[in-house]
Amino acid sequence: MSRVLVLLSCLAGLLAGAAASAQGLLVDSESVRPLPRPWIRPTPLPQPRAEYAIKSLEIQARLQDQVAQVQVSQTFVNTGNTQMEVQFVFPLPYDGAIDQLTLLVDGEEWPAELLPADKARRRYEEIVRRSKDPALLEWLGRGMFQTNVFPVPPGQERTVSLHYNQLLRKDQGVTDFLFPLSTAKYTAKPVEKLHIRVTIDSTLPIRNVYSPTHALQTDKSGNKSVRVTLTEKDVVPTSDFRLFYDVNPKKIATSVLSYRPDPKEDGYFLLLSTPQVPDAGERLAKTVVFVVDKSGSMSGEKIEQAREALKFVLNNLQEGDLFNIVAYDSKVESFRPELEQFTAATRQQAIGFVEGLYAGGGTNIHDALRTALSQLQDRQRPSYVIFLTDGLPTVGERSEAKIAAAAREANQVRARILNFGVGYDVNSRLLDRLGRENFGASEYVQPGEDIEVHVSRVYSRISSPVLTDVEVTFDLPGLRASDGKPVSRVYPSGPFDLFAGEQVVLVGRYRRGGEARIVLRGKVGEEAHSYDFEARLADKSSDHSYAFVEKLWAMRRIGEIIDELDLSGRNDELVDELVALSTKHGILTPYTSFLAEEKTRPTPLAGSREFRQNAADAGRRLQLLERETQGRGGVLQRSDKQFFKAADRPLDSFSFAPAESAPGAAAAGPQLGTSFREAASGEMVVTDSVRQVGSQTLYKRGKIVCTPETAELFTGNETLTLELDKLGDKVRVVERFSPEYFELCRANTPEENQLLASQLEEEELLVHLRGQAYLIK
Repeated sequence: MSRVLVLLSCLAGLLAGAAASAQGLLVDSESVRPLPRPWIRPTPLPQPRAEYAIKSLEIQARLQDQVAQVQVSQTFVNTGNTQMEVQFVFPLPYDGAIDQLTLLVDGEEWPAELLPADKARRRYEEIVRRSKDPALLEWLGRGMFQTNVFPVPPGQERTVSLHYNQLLRKDQGVTDFLFPLSTAKYTAKPVEKLHIRVTIDSTLPIRNVYSPTHALQTDKSGNKSVRVTLTEKDVVPTSDFRLFYDVNPKKIATSVLSYRPDPKEDGYFLLLSTPQVPDAGERLAKTVVFVVDKSGSMSGEKIEQAREALKFVLNNLQEGDLFNIVAYDSKVESFRPELEQFTAATRQQAIGFVEGLYAGGGTNIHDALRTALSQLQDRQRPSYVIFLTDGLPTVGERSEAKIAAAAREANQVRARILNFGVGYDVNSRLLDRLGRENFGASEYVQPGEDIEVHVSRVYSRISSPVLTDVEVTFDLPGLRASDGKPVSRVYPSGPFDLFAGEQVVLVGRYRRGGEARIVLRGKVGEEAHSYDFEARLADKSSDHSYAFVEKLWAMRRIGEIIDELDLSGRNDELVDELVALSTKHGILTPYTSFLAEEKTRPTPLAGSREFRQNAADAGRRLQLLERETQGRGGVLQRSDKQFFKAADRPLDSFSFAPAESAPGAAAAGPQLGTSFREAASGEMVVTDSVRQVGSQTLYKRGKIVCTPETAELFTGNETLTLELDKLGDKVRVVERFSPEYFELCRANTPEENQLLASQLEEEELLVHLRGQAYLIK
């Protein structure tokens, strides 16, 4: 959900420093008054009017042997009616050695200055003081690059190009590339076009490429060159662009990132593993059985899409694979009575069978699955059942429990059942149960979506297994048996398969820090294989660079909790844990969406009266999960559950355009907020009362924005209030932009200053910093 920025700058008494650009910003060299914050309804601008927007932002980077060569091109348009005299200011990425800085304005090289951290701090503070806007506070203490003043005539464009080299950070064998985008969220309207292209070249094979901030397109040219791209239009960014990669000549390479903010608590780890693509002769043969619903409800476009999905699978099988097709309505028919060897001839025959499928009759799920699973007899081969249905069982056995039990009993070779529920007339809990009890997963194709797209995407991912029944174990030297297991609550849980080119993202908790030995064990046929890796788990994290690991683990854990409640019934301890995780991390689910209500006290402290009330509210909403197994509500709830279980990067705030509150009022700019699905209505809702700021969650309660830890300072029930006269020294009041305010900023970490930077003009911010509560007014 990354968005990217566009700026509004005012001359004639308004400072553009408030609206930071996607990575650099234009600063008016003369004005002293602040620019209104973009999400506050702006008052009419005086004449003459000066403002600008970003037409395009293009970032090209080449990463080679821990050195980044970065080229940035940003086109500004003066949309006002007077000439602007501006400087270009660029906050530098963290602790990287920067050299060869070059700045071009419309092809003409301009003199510029690279400011070290101490001078940059004074410049940042100067901009914040003049603009009365904290957009750049998170960059305090880091370097800055700035130009001399140059003109931008009205109606004209200026393209600013910046080139620099940077030495990248490397930790535990993982190289970390950061490009500053986060100031872009303070923008009046979106950037028209954002394009990021990063090429990674290495003398060793590149294995794991991972971004915790953005969904990227990844293309590999051999195993020593990777290109990742991101292209978006009309977007506002909400976080910096971050990319991790590692290099390793081994067949299966693993990297581990760890985060432990509190040494008294278990830490969090993220394990990335990507096996190399094997040569044709090394590919592991597999068995694929496609079980397709051809009941009457599949008539028309759905059966056409199902045929295309079947043909995609048939056209991508490989020599040595075994396959079959089981089609069912009231009765069950198979392409062959038993598994067929894949050849060019059998492929053509199978396509002929697929072309002859037509829709009609009832839905006999029980017999279809039994027929397919009974054909699987070879435990040495990885086996996959692709099961597609668009309805409820109407013929034969109809009991959810008995169908699931029969499938489990028939599955003697540990085949993985991959379910595709088409439309809303499916028993979504049955599909999830089949997936969970048969080592697979479920995916839901909503009305209007293409079945073929879903099936082809999943099959492409699993087409080339490298290692099956994979388990990962951690050995921490010095850990006693009485200390408990080295790692716990690992997701995905249970054995899994490794596929060529697919990245496994595994998260969990660890008991203690220090050197660790990681063993990855699996099978190639019946032959056991193991791979050893060394890693270091943090005893105490010195900063929040890897805080995203905790949040990603929380998302996976929330998905597992909902799955357990769905398939095993009510459990008060799990409900409490769901509420605590949702509150702490601002992860709104259909069952904790009440946290977005301004009357709800968002405290994660279990046992308090407010927490018990929140847990009771979640319990009532979870009753919908018990009751709704089919229809739109049931399918959407389980789609959300699968999203959390399979999350590969943490949720972030995103921008949205709020509705106008009064006819004829000026349009408000983008706001930052969180989305969630309401359990009762099934509708997606967007709110700005819950925000993600770095690793922190903020809740808006009235005009006060607080962290979960400070919510306990509120009083009142229906209307939460902060009575300072009763709190005494518990809360220190600091005026924004006062000397005390900047003294506080200088003592903060960049992550703590991110909280201050998120404060809007009309808000008051209530936060804990180094053991003290502050109210920033």
